Amino acid sequence: MRRGAARQPSPVRQSIPGRQPSLFSALLAMLTLVALTALPPLAAGDTGELRYPDGAASFQANCAVCHGKNGAGQPSLAPPLTSYPAHYVGDPEGRRQLAMTVLYGMFGDITVEQKHYNFRMPEFSRLSDDTLSALLNYVVFDLAHASTDNAPLAAADIASVRGQPIGADAVRQHRTALLPAVGLAN
Repeated sequence: MRRGAARQPSPVRQSIPGRQPSLFSALLAMLTLVALTALPPLAAGDTGELRYPDGAASFQANCAVCHGKNGAGQPSLAPPLTSYPAHYVGDPEGRRQLAMTVLYGMFGDITVEQKHYNFRMPEFSRLSDDTLSALLNYVVFDLAHASTDNAPLAAADIASVRGQPIGADAVRQHRTALLPAVGLAN
C-alpha cells in the first residue's frame, strides 16, 4: 500500500472452517455463558414468568444484598427465603409474621433448615404497604413457590400490622412461637 493512500475497506468476513474466532465472537460467547449461568434455576413446572415483577424489583433493591438475588441466603449472614415463607402464608399468624418481619426487622438467633443464623435484619417501614405486599408476594409465590390456593398478601394486611408496632426481638419471638403451628421445627 502506498504511503498516504486511503485504505480500502475489507469485505465482510465469512466464517471459514479452521479459522480462529474473533475476539468479539469469543467475548460474546463468554457473556452469553455468564448470563445463562446467572439465571435462577427453574422449579419443576415453573415457566420462569414472575407473578410479582414489581415485588421482584423491590426485593432486588432492598433484600438481595443479604438474602441473595435468588433468595437462597448467605451462610452466617442471612437465611434463605425459598421455603419457610411458603409455610407462613397459609396461616393468619404466619401472614402476620411476614408483615412484621419486613416492617420491623428481626434480630437474634434463628435456625432455618438446620442452619444457624444470628443476624440483624433491618426494618423496611419506609416502604409503602403496596410495595411491601408486592415484595412479600414475590418472596412467597415466586421464590418459595407457595401454592396458588393461598391468597396473596394485600396492602391492607401490611397496614393492619403497621398499626401495631413491635420491636425486632419481639418479631423473632413471634416467629419462634409460630414455627410449630405451620409445621416447621425450630
